[in-house]
Amino acid sequence: MAFRDGFRELAHVMSIMAGAVTFGFIASWLKFPLPWMLGALVFSAFVRLLDLPVRVPVQTRQLGQILVASSVGLSFTPQALQLMGTLAIPMLLAALLTVLLSFGVAAVLMKITRVGASTAILATLPMGPVESAILARKHDTAPGPVVFAQTMRIVLLVVLIPPLIVLLDGSVADPVAVLSGAEWSTLGAVLLFAFGLAGALLLKFLRLSNPFFLGALGGAAIGAVLDLPVSSYPYVVLAGAQIFLGIWLGAVIDRDLLRNARGFLPGSILTSILMIFLCALMGVGLTWASGQPWQVMVLATAPGSVTEMALTAKILQEGLAVVTAFHIVRIFIILPFSAPIVAQALRLLAPAQK
Repeated sequence: MAFRDGFRELAHVMSIMAGAVTFGFIASWLKFPLPWMLGALVFSAFVRLLDLPVRVPVQTRQLGQILVASSVGLSFTPQALQLMGTLAIPMLLAALLTVLLSFGVAAVLMKITRVGASTAILATLPMGPVESAILARKHDTAPGPVVFAQTMRIVLLVVLIPPLIVLLDGSVADPVAVLSGAEWSTLGAVLLFAFGLAGALLLKFLRLSNPFFLGALGGAAIGAVLDLPVSSYPYVVLAGAQIFLGIWLGAVIDRDLLRNARGFLPGSILTSILMIFLCALMGVGLTWASGQPWQVMVLATAPGSVTEMALTAKILQEGLAVVTAFHIVRIFIILPFSAPIVAQALRLLAPAQK
């Protein structure tokens, strides 16, 4: 009986992977940026909206994060670190402005959906769905709408920003070729993964937030800064990582999430787009202070989705370390201090609730 159940579970996982790969091939044929992630996301969401299960081991998402983050960590050369040191003020300014923008967007969400201040700020402050759900319970707020809004912002970021940036940039004829053409060696790839895995496990042991991305990024960055013989992964490995992450993103868009959101759904989508637009304007506005191209700064100031924005910067072959650093600074300001930030937002938004 146990063997039969195990075989059925394996068959289910393989069927989900096969569907995600098929959709990824289609997106790759259409020359979408991040085709394997977008294809897997669309397939996974489609299956869940049919009320069918998408059960894949959580380790696949963690592995996808480690692979992408360690690949991004290669960009942290000594020269890149020196450049980022000169961008400390713009990075802090972008993080603080993002928090203030979320306060304003939360007020708009309250106005058009009539939700409470706690729901509004937890839905708009850029952080992960898991972290926002935990804070929602602490504030006696229903987590369903909050998780929906956070999830939709991430999905909209992935679906809108990479294709638009690549299209407007105009310098990349084939996004897939850029990633697939990277030089790699077996020893270098194995060493890179070892550094990434070690960093991820260390941060998990220390119980820090988002360990499988931040830890792997830090581990790989150490290898790059020390000029060790680390190298990129073969493209098939990065494609697999995109598929793992795309399946996870799409699987959270199910019927229950839509039912719980109800009338909140259109308002949260509208304000998610508003938040993305305002952060993009902020990025363009910060180009003068950073000296970076507008494409890099729009990716750097996007309200979330560090993995996908970093991969897009890698496709553009410009500003990868800068994009990642901006996101990391924002993460380390918002996540550890999310409770006092939410408390301050509630005080400021209280008059709008009356």
